[in-house]
Amino acid sequence: MTMNAISRSQIYVLDQDEALDFYIGKLGLELNTDQDLGFMRWLTVNIPGDRQREILLEKPGPPNLDPATAEQVRELLTKGAAGGFLFMTTDDAHKTYEELVAKGVDITDEPMERPYGIDFGIRDPFGNRIRIGQMFERS
Repeated sequence: MTMNAISRSQIYVLDQDEALDFYIGKLGLELNTDQDLGFMRWLTVNIPGDRQREILLEKPGPPNLDPATAEQVRELLTKGAAGGFLFMTTDDAHKTYEELVAKGVDITDEPMERPYGIDFGIRDPFGNRIRIGQMFERS
């Protein structure tokens, strides 16, 4: 058996419309799928032009979580204790950082040079952590 790609990642959000505003309006991602499945809203975004790799912006609840567990996840997410983690790349970390600061994005770490590249941290409105990096060429 050989895997050949990671096609979807998932993070919890408390409000899917607010998540769209952040991920599309502030980060510049694009809407991939917005479909009412009856039991849940399947809402995904992706890096522009890369429709094969989606991020599911999922509200805690059925079918994956029973009501009590969903409430616990919402509570932990609100406290910033249960957020997910995303890693994205950019061609210019300093420029991207300045653009996100100008848009009022919650910055957790300023750009810093590391052995693998230059990266910085942000947080979405729900406590999910995001690292944005400009990766060095591997030798």
